[in-house]
Amino acid sequence: MGSGLFKPRVHPDLRDVFSKMSFFDKIGFLFIHAFDKRNLWHKVPVPIGLLYLNTRRTLLEKYNLLAVGRSSHGALFDPKEFLYRTEDGKYNDPHNAEAGSQNTFFGRNMEPVDQKDELTSPDPFVVATKLLARREYKDTGKQFNILAAAWIQFMVHDWMDHMEDTGQIEITAPKEVANECPLKSFKFHPTKELPTNSDGIKIVYGNNEERAEKLRTYVDGKLVIGDDGLLLHKENGVALSGDIRNSWAGVSILQALFVKEHNAVCDAIKEEHPNLSDEELYRYAKLVTSAVIAKVHTIDWTVELLKTKTMRAAMRANWYGLLGKKIKDTFGHIGGPILGGLVGLKKPNNHGVPYSLTEDIDIGEMIGLKGEEQLSKIGFEKQALSMGYQACGALELWNYPSFFRNLIPQNLDGTNRSDRIDLAALEVYRDRERSVPRYNEFRRRLFLIPIKSWEDLTSDKDAIETIRAIYGDDVEKLDLLVGLMAEKKIKGFAISETAFNIFILMASRRLEADRFFTSNFNEETYTKKGMQWVKTTEGLRDVINRHYPEITAKWMKSSSAFSVWDADY
Repeated sequence: MGSGLFKPRVHPDLRDVFSKMSFFDKIGFLFIHAFDKRNLWHKVPVPIGLLYLNTRRTLLEKYNLLAVGRSSHGALFDPKEFLYRTEDGKYNDPHNAEAGSQNTFFGRNMEPVDQKDELTSPDPFVVATKLLARREYKDTGKQFNILAAAWIQFMVHDWMDHMEDTGQIEITAPKEVANECPLKSFKFHPTKELPTNSDGIKIVYGNNEERAEKLRTYVDGKLVIGDDGLLLHKENGVALSGDIRNSWAGVSILQALFVKEHNAVCDAIKEEHPNLSDEELYRYAKLVTSAVIAKVHTIDWTVELLKTKTMRAAMRANWYGLLGKKIKDTFGHIGGPILGGLVGLKKPNNHGVPYSLTEDIDIGEMIGLKGEEQLSKIGFEKQALSMGYQACGALELWNYPSFFRNLIPQNLDGTNRSDRIDLAALEVYRDRERSVPRYNEFRRRLFLIPIKSWEDLTSDKDAIETIRAIYGDDVEKLDLLVGLMAEKKIKGFAISETAFNIFILMASRRLEADRFFTSNFNEETYTKKGMQWVKTTEGLRDVINRHYPEITAKWMKSSSAFSVWDADY
């Protein structure tokens, strides 16, 4: 296909990438681009919306997955020798033993943009104070509760971490905003040049064998848990769990819930296979619990985050395929990834790039060590109820929680650091430091139409005036975080469409690049009881009901544990 023939139909900023595409990719691009120009894909009938999403995902998989560090071909191994998830995440990709394991590199969805000369332009304190700091609390209505906000931190702790350098950087608030800042200045460690990614379920189990050993009872495969159903603690108050850095009570109760889930799986499998050893039971339960968490994230949490008919169909298709749950549960995986879903494919697919991920009550009193102390007094049920009934804050301008601007960060071992940080200002700085493109360039790299003016970004006149006062008329300077908060949202979406495009790519990739969700998603690997456990779990509500049936019976009116619990849906 000659690029010149269709050049007038393509946005000028996207013509270069379009010209480099293959014939069929150009057809796909023109299809999605037509919808993008009219802001239409989320308004069309579900089948057309699904075709749009599948086409966009296919293009992103081809042009927006960049390997970082080692090549896509690593050490080979025999998958039959490792029919379990290892503590450090190795031996997951049959073609690359280290793909997605501890201390491997982050991937990238786009080439980095060097901003070393722009780290303080405009000043992060000014951006945080004038555009992010909360004026008044804005929530998501009945759609998304505090438990849902805790869940994504639960997942992020599982997926990734950044290594820090030994030196310190200090940034100081300029005079124009200093009186409005909780901290006039703060110190932090710069990001080390070698970022890491940890695959697998580490949030409960720990990311190495040494840490995992401290969490095991070594009896029937089980993990340690308190008599009150909460995590046990060391003498210094730090919780015994897989990942305790920068945590809070919401993440802690989810960790505790899935420790109980792991132990219940151990009991169920032992009943079916009484001769299994402690190590075997531990490995089977880890596989099953990991799959339950992935399934909850895919067809429960995500469906509430992106509450439209198209996205519900899309996420269920990721797990079950277009043929649906009944067909898959009855006949197994048939018909390839579209009809049968990504889970249960004959072999994993990493699209030529090793798997990696790319880069929120008085909650202020529930963070860190103080939060663990408070949680011990409150207990699981009261904490779960308070989180279930309270809507979480909306991802919008002027809604960044005040307590995050005067936060005590933690070390890897869960102990408090001496220097407080302004997380809002730090987030703005980190994106620049880590060479993440600014908003407009970020959109171009995702084949999205960039903005030409602030009016293209938002219809909020107050927001436009404030953004212009900070960034002038240079739309290319707009920070990604600000753009994501200011952007007009699709009805039903709790996140911006720009952020959603990263989600399109990674939500599917997390499943299809993992052999324990594809080629090894079977009774031989999980046991018959284990597979049945995963099949019959449809959401977090099912997990809570298993361990706290009185909570779901008395208090949870909503069909999903992630909607506000007195909601009618």
